[in-house]
Amino acid sequence: MTPAALEWISRFRRHLATERRMSGHTGSSYARDLAALVRFCDGQGIQAWAGLDSQHLRVFAAKSHAAGLAPRSIQRRLSAIRSFFRFLIRERALASNPADGILAPKAARRLPRTLDPDQMARLLELSESGPFVARDRAMMELFYSSGLRLAELAGLDVGDVDLKDRTVRVLGKGGKTRIVPVGRLAAEALRRWAAERAALARPDSAALFLGRRGRRLGPRAIQLRVAYWARRRGLPVHVHPHLFRHSFASHLLESSGDLRGVQELLGHSSLSTTQIYTHLDFQHLARIYDATHPRARRKP
Repeated sequence: MTPAALEWISRFRRHLATERRMSGHTGSSYARDLAALVRFCDGQGIQAWAGLDSQHLRVFAAKSHAAGLAPRSIQRRLSAIRSFFRFLIRERALASNPADGILAPKAARRLPRTLDPDQMARLLELSESGPFVARDRAMMELFYSSGLRLAELAGLDVGDVDLKDRTVRVLGKGGKTRIVPVGRLAAEALRRWAAERAALARPDSAALFLGRRGRRLGPRAIQLRVAYWARRRGLPVHVHPHLFRHSFASHLLESSGDLRGVQELLGHSSLSTTQIYTHLDFQHLARIYDATHPRARRKP
């Protein structure tokens, strides 16, 4: 491409840094994606941005995929190119955006990992005692009992939990509030933690889960406590707070088959988001079939 065409990339990076306040890391990522496009244009004999059309970009996406680039990376690359062309249109260097409507190959949907019920029971059986063991047990029981997100649990106040009705009021994504049930074992763990919390809490603290200084326990601290107990219990997988949510949804769907109910409990705005757990349920059924059905394929 001509030096004049390449100069537009430098101007675009300055635009990202000064007007859109993007980080240097993001700017470098955009520059790498545009450099790949420049190499493609040079190979096609395209000298100026106006000479690039939508068919060229479809070929560019296809070549990226054939070269082994993952669908998600191609999506990111096309997103950077769309942003660049929008900048050129704003600067009156281009009349239309040839990247509009160009789609990357569909990415395979990754199934979330879960703990099976035996692994979950092993994790939650804490034999140790003390105020912070009681706190950690209450947090993990509540994660699994009610399918809470990390931010939802970290943001809970004492008044959000009704142990008489065994419910918790949760502020979810988009500022949406939902009320979800609390299981019997989680309620018992919360009662034990409430007794310990009284001696730790500052007079002005409304947070349900507190650290050693009596302040609200932050998301990172909660992640570290979960990982600590997973190591102590000898679990062979990386355990993080969202793994409780995945396990909650998968186990509930396996036993109830009520997809709409699981959607409400998780606070998903779309049923399609919840449907990922139907694939997990099928995997569970397939394992049972392979292990027990006389016509199942036998492993060598």
